[in-house]
Amino acid sequence: MTAGNRRRQPSLAQLRAFAAVAEHLHFRDAAAATGTSQPALSGAVAALEETLGVTLVERTTRKVLLSPAGERLAPRAKAVLEEVAALLEEADALRAPFTGALRLGVIPTVAPYVLPTVLRLVHDRYPQLDLQVHEEQTASLLDGLAAGRLDLLLLAVPLGAPGVIEIPLFDEDFVLVTPPGHRLGGRRGIPRDVLRELNLLLLDEGHCLRDQALEICREAGRTGVAATTTAAGLSTLVQLVAGGLGVTLLPRTAVDVETTRSSRLLTGCFTDPAPTRRIALAMRTGAARAAEYEQLASALREALRDLPVRTVGG
Repeated sequence: MTAGNRRRQPSLAQLRAFAAVAEHLHFRDAAAATGTSQPALSGAVAALEETLGVTLVERTTRKVLLSPAGERLAPRAKAVLEEVAALLEEADALRAPFTGALRLGVIPTVAPYVLPTVLRLVHDRYPQLDLQVHEEQTASLLDGLAAGRLDLLLLAVPLGAPGVIEIPLFDEDFVLVTPPGHRLGGRRGIPRDVLRELNLLLLDEGHCLRDQALEICREAGRTGVAATTTAAGLSTLVQLVAGGLGVTLLPRTAVDVETTRSSRLLTGCFTDPAPTRRIALAMRTGAARAAEYEQLASALREALRDLPVRTVGG
């Protein structure tokens, strides 16, 4: 084949633009997801259509639809981008360990309480590692891991997600946080079955800690929680408790940070075995830097011993 007859090849930028439009079916949202302007994104999709010689997107005044050709080619574009991301990850792994960028995703109910230990460890032991932290809810983190946007996650498990390997770090107990004067305030050996009758305050939908609290209640024999008041974060949640609106469950790592914000909070401990949650690192199956992540997990377990947790694994 002569150079004149050789077909042009689509660029990665064009494929990324098309994949984003196929995912969001909205040019503005796709542009925001890829960090480009809407005109640039639209131009890249148009250029890809010209290169391939097919119409990929049907544009209307209200919405964006994929053409039949677009429906067929969208999975292939995504597969190409995933393979390119894997190639780049493999190349990164060939450099010296614990160098370059590491994009770490963390859930909001872990980040404020465990990240200081993580950041201190990385600063002291891995000074050449460019740690980039992203705080998001579990579903968003798993999407980011699968898409290659994130490299490693720090979150509550089990996840039950295909293609994800969990590296356990620690278990921690839940405590009961109450307002002053509450009959269970400051008590030790609280039986779990009291959760059947308490006015329990929860985080908003989407937080794994909410799901864990509901599961603990189900194990105690409670069929449901009427969530008339919820909070977006633990700081707000404990302030609602301090205001007398109810009680809540708090992981032990959060107690010192959150309960010292108000003198109108008491903590009580459950009888053994107390309700717990497990925190772990999570990586993609077959991750090129898997050995590094295992080493990081081992170092983290040692560093976390100063927190009120029980390290596991390793």
